Amino acid sequence: MSSSGPSPFAPGGPGGRGDQRPGYGPAPAPGQHAPQLPPAPHWPQPARRRTATLVVEIIGIALGLVGAVWLLAVILGQGGGVGATVLAGFLALLPLVGVLAAVAWVDRWEPEPRWLLLAALLWGVGVSTAVSLILNEAFAFYVMGATGSSLAASVLGTVVGAPLVEETAKGLGVLLIFLLRRRYFDGPVDGIVYAAVVAAGFAFTENILYFVQYSDVLTEVFVARAVQSPFAHVTFTAVIGIALGFASRSANRHSWLWLFPVGWLGAMMLHAVWNGSAALALYDVLYWLFQVPLFAAGIVLVVWLRNDEKATIGHRLSEYAAAGWFAPYEIQMLTSMSGRRAARRWAASRGAGAGAAMKDFQRAATTLAFTRQRALSGRYDLRTHVDERELLDAVVRARAGYLAAA
Repeated sequence: MSSSGPSPFAPGGPGGRGDQRPGYGPAPAPGQHAPQLPPAPHWPQPARRRTATLVVEIIGIALGLVGAVWLLAVILGQGGGVGATVLAGFLALLPLVGVLAAVAWVDRWEPEPRWLLLAALLWGVGVSTAVSLILNEAFAFYVMGATGSSLAASVLGTVVGAPLVEETAKGLGVLLIFLLRRRYFDGPVDGIVYAAVVAAGFAFTENILYFVQYSDVLTEVFVARAVQSPFAHVTFTAVIGIALGFASRSANRHSWLWLFPVGWLGAMMLHAVWNGSAALALYDVLYWLFQVPLFAAGIVLVVWLRNDEKATIGHRLSEYAAAGWFAPYEIQMLTSMSGRRAARRWAASRGAGAGAAMKDFQRAATTLAFTRQRALSGRYDLRTHVDERELLDAVVRARAGYLAAA
């Protein structure tokens, strides 16, 4: 991406005020002696903005919990019993932990807000699953009434109804995050993370339903869903997340109006092929010839996108380094996971305060890089301007914190 656009603030301080900041200037590399810092001058503090509320997250969590409680009542009402439901929940938890661990690995460069991820997870657990259960049954009843054939209702419900309803229910959660928390949506990797968390929550509840419903062949169902295909729903819905991720980097704020439907259609098609392979007794063939290569391609894509995030951090922070905000070895450290870990270990060895300050420094610098990327994508507005100023202040304060503790 071209570096044309708003220039980084001058090194004299945010907004080029020319005031000297405590801790400003190159920090010592791990193992080097910390330079003697001058006393902090009384520079004017930026006006504090009102702390952002968690209304969106709270509403999402509340809706998810309501849906989860209703689904629990449905499961118990189907005669599963408390013991069978607890066992199903435990078995469904195993693939969920694996999927969330993989998502955490993908999200290492710029971790998303935890409350927002919790809202996404519970949207999948409660809202998406409850909506899908109701609408899938309604679709099957409609087809049954129109055709008079239970076979047609079953096949069409599996191949057409389920992909349409479920990818809409899951995709709506990702879209709401994009629209309501767009400043935390910085590209395709973020889209994959949010979509994967929603889909993981959905698969968790759906697995419980399947494990209870087919308890007589529980081993076979567990192997098919939790061992062979724990990332199936994640793969489908990730297409929506990728599409919205590209929309987040578009200079056109309304690009999601056509990119979201593209991702939605892609997710439905993949889901329909997956369900169709089971309905047409071609599961084993399509699993090895289509699903496994698709999953492998997804892994390659995720690795490439993570490397692109690393490159974005390096390019954007290098522009601030040219303006005097970062030393070259700080950029090197910030664009290497091993370098970040080494810097945190070095800081932690100098005390808990230094360790916490180093974590704050890395977090603020990374967020700063993506804030500038957002600006270069044509989304430089007053909110971005304020974020940039505050993040630069946070970088300076954090650097001063670990230097002083060291």
